[in-house]
Amino acid sequence: MKRLIEICLDRIESVEICRDAGIERIELCSALNEGGLTPSVGFIQAARRIFPGKMMMMIRPRAGDFLYSSAEMKIMMDDIQVARDHGADGVVFGCLQACGKIDEQHTARLQECAAELDVTFHRAFDVTLDLSESLATLIKLGIPRVLTSGGESDVWKGSSRIQSLVRQAEGKIVIMPGGGVVAHRIGDLLHQTGTYEIHLSARRSIKSAMIYHRDDIPMGATQITPENMHRITDAEQLRMMLSSKV
Repeated sequence: MKRLIEICLDRIESVEICRDAGIERIELCSALNEGGLTPSVGFIQAARRIFPGKMMMMIRPRAGDFLYSSAEMKIMMDDIQVARDHGADGVVFGCLQACGKIDEQHTARLQECAAELDVTFHRAFDVTLDLSESLATLIKLGIPRVLTSGGESDVWKGSSRIQSLVRQAEGKIVIMPGGGVVAHRIGDLLHQTGTYEIHLSARRSIKSAMIYHRDDIPMGATQITPENMHRITDAEQLRMMLSSKV
C-alpha cells in the first residue's frame, strides 16, 4: 500500500509549502495550539485556489471536550456545507457522549450531512472509554478513517495499541496515526503499526517580522484551560454591568 502523508496546518504559508513539496493531502484548521478548530471561509477559499491536492477541513466549533449541544451541532452541519461549497474534499469531526462513548446519533447526522465528502473521525476517539468498542462503532457507522494516537499522549506510547486497532479494523476503516509524529521517524512508525496513512503538522518556529512588539501583553489566555473545563460568557456579570448606574 502506498504511503500517504497528511499535514494539518493553520496558515496559508503552510499551504504553499505543502503544495511546493508535493504533499497529497492537507487538513485545514485554525488554532492548532488548541488542537485545531474550524478554519475561516477566507482561509478555505485561499487554500483551494493554490492547493491542487486533497483538502480536508476541521469541523470543531470550539476548544475543549467533544460533547456538543444541539446549537453546536447546527453550527457543525452548517460548516460542513461551507466546506462543500468552497471546495473541500473532506471533513474531520468527532462527537462523544458524556459517558465517554462515541455519540452515534450525532456522528451519523454529521456523516449524512457530509454525504459525498470524505470523512475522518478525529482524536476524540483517543479519549473514549473503550477504543475497541469505539472502533467497532465507527465501522458500523461507515466512517472511512479514524485519527488516533492509540489512546495515549503520543503515537510512540500508543504504537502497540494502534497495531491492534489495525488488526481489528480488517481493512474496514483506515487507521491513521497522529499525535507526536516526527518526520524522521515516519518509516519506523508505519512499520511498527502496519499503517500506511499518517498525520502530522511538521511545524517549526519562525520569528515574527514585527520590529516593535510587546511580549508582556498577551492577546489570549495566559494559562491553558483543561479540556474538561469551559470558559463562557457569565450572564451574572452582564446583568451586574447593565444594571449599574455608574
